[in-house]
Amino acid sequence: MDRRSALATFLGKTQHVKKQEETPPLLVSSLTPYSGPWTFAEVAHLLRRTTFGPSYTTIKEVEALGMEATVDQLLSVLPMPDPPINFNFQNDPTTPIGESWVNKPLDNTIPNLNTSRNVSLRAWTIGLMNEQGLNIREKLVLFWHNHFVTAAITNSTFNFDYMDILRRNALGNFRTMTEEITVCSSMLLYLNGNENTRQAPNENYSRELLELFTIGKGEAAGPGDYTNYTEDDVVALAKALTGWRSRNIDGVENSAFVPNRHDTSDKQLSPRFNNVVISNEDEEEYKTVIDIILQQEETARFISRRLHIWFVGSNIDDSVESNVIEPMAALIRDNNYEIKPALEALFKSEYFYQESIRGCMVNHPIDFTFKLMNTFNINLSNNELLNYRVWSAIFRSLINMDMEIMGHPSVAGWKAFYQAPQYYDIWANSVSLPIRESLVDQFLSGFNVGQLRVKIDVLTETEKIENESEPNDLINGLATTIFPFPISQDQLVFLKEILIPGLPDFEWTIEYSEYLADPDNPDKREAVERKLNSLYSAMLKMPEFYLI
Repeated sequence: MDRRSALATFLGKTQHVKKQEETPPLLVSSLTPYSGPWTFAEVAHLLRRTTFGPSYTTIKEVEALGMEATVDQLLSVLPMPDPPINFNFQNDPTTPIGESWVNKPLDNTIPNLNTSRNVSLRAWTIGLMNEQGLNIREKLVLFWHNHFVTAAITNSTFNFDYMDILRRNALGNFRTMTEEITVCSSMLLYLNGNENTRQAPNENYSRELLELFTIGKGEAAGPGDYTNYTEDDVVALAKALTGWRSRNIDGVENSAFVPNRHDTSDKQLSPRFNNVVISNEDEEEYKTVIDIILQQEETARFISRRLHIWFVGSNIDDSVESNVIEPMAALIRDNNYEIKPALEALFKSEYFYQESIRGCMVNHPIDFTFKLMNTFNINLSNNELLNYRVWSAIFRSLINMDMEIMGHPSVAGWKAFYQAPQYYDIWANSVSLPIRESLVDQFLSGFNVGQLRVKIDVLTETEKIENESEPNDLINGLATTIFPFPISQDQLVFLKEILIPGLPDFEWTIEYSEYLADPDNPDKREAVERKLNSLYSAMLKMPEFYLI
């Protein structure tokens, strides 16, 4: 059963699902530069994978830029955003409402102070996705958050520092990011680096550093041998990583190296790492560990596969491995683990724009939510404090859809990005899909956050579609914006029946034109808005809307 049919079954809409056509063959081209047409469809595909919820207007504007300029802008380095603010906690002794709490002492004796800062951090993170612009950074921050997982860390300062590392290095150097993550307080707490001492080495971080963060486990080659590393390597690297711990000095939290906790002996690695011996380097020794791992060619391949699963799809057969993963890995290695060159080659390749990978993923809850928020340009207020409240509400809704930021279910991340063979299909189930439908209803009917009304303005959005007074153009224009592929003729007929039940096409043209001529007339406005709400509701609940 294909994804659309499976989704339709869950949603109870099998009678209107588009029949699955034969999947176009993979055009594996070793990242040959794309030279095909640059139309609305190609732009929409690129932006759906690299940003959160591109709008019709954005897609049309980017179409005029051309592929080269578009990818260059997506991969441009942005200034760091203003840090999160205290938006609602009156009892913070160092941070008035509206100012940032970052780098301020955290007094844990004040009830709810730390909690309020964590709420602020999560709302701010959602806000950056909401206000991303034409840039990949926030999509990459989410990718790295799912790669270098930390979860259930209660300290707000640690959480900010961790997210700051991901954001500063999102489009930069993997080596630098891995070094910073290794000794940041969140990771030291999450994977027991705080407890990793010369007297009692703790292997949790060294194991995950190898298995999940850098080189990958590989196939079992023998007892304690996983092809890419051995159990002896896990033990030796744990000793090399000893000595780091999180600290609180004058209310400011950070990490520090404590020399008397560090194992100064020689650490012998296995033949998987060319029998290298790591001699004592005190607080610089963790960098040597990372250097040794990154010298292995398989590390760059592992990172390339993870990027492929996130941005392209989970189908990595032998041909894709040879013609896409290997060239990406070579670019990563040749550029000293800079990530940008590999992504640039991918997003400018024939491979990326082939039809077979469009719509091959069930979108995750964050993509789904911003497919509502950003695609339909839901404008928030000029009041930053109120916007934080909206972003906080969105964060809470994500928890119900099993995608909690800073709340991964395990160190491996969200299952949809590693659990074969289901992968993204995990997001589509009988529990989560009704929640998504309910979210569609909320955005169409509107909901209040304080004095702010959050609602999809179907009248304004419809006016952006070319020739919207003609029902076929209206429906197809909306479909190309929100669906990864065109709708069928049967689906078009079905949707027109929702818009103008039992009426000929010209009836919509007349009614809509009369509304445009007199938009302040409440009767005309309400009649058109009601019909559009019905149409949008039907389309936003079709299986195609859940694909990306």
